[in-house]
Amino acid sequence: MARTCRNCKRTFGSDLELELHRDVCSDAQLVCEVCGERFAERYATTDGWRYTCANDDCDGTGLKGDLRPVSDVLLTQ
Repeated sequence: MARTCRNCKRTFGSDLELELHRDVCSDAQLVCEVCGERFAERYATTDGWRYTCANDDCDGTGLKGDLRPVSDVLLTQ
């Protein structure tokens, strides 16, 4: 039976795979709507006030602007 991550909706074949995945997947992750890159919030800011995409080749900026929490972007079933 497949196990599904509640945060990103990826499926895994075992409980161990899901547990290992949970170590790097959390609700705090952001998605850049400009480039589609997904990353932890800590990579998007250095001061907690200004946010930019963690992808060096992207110009996405602004929390709740171009950068959105994963929970806002994921489709719910």
